[in-house]
Amino acid sequence: MTTPVRVTPQEIYLRVKSGEALLVCAYADEARCRSMQLEGSLTLQEFQDKLPNLPQDQEIVFYCA
Repeated sequence: MTTPVRVTPQEIYLRVKSGEALLVCAYADEARCRSMQLEGSLTLQEFQDKLPNLPQDQEIVFYCA
């Protein structure tokens, strides 16, 4: 397991836009997540639904506000 690393919003935006990373809202409450959802991000539920089909090396970035 790797250690979490802080990154800038600009770095993540470029990684998500290029498809290199997934951006996931870390709130379990769907309504709260939707109210704080960033462009290109998935809700936690959407992420969990996709999890079985994600590549093992897919970069995943969780955020909360």
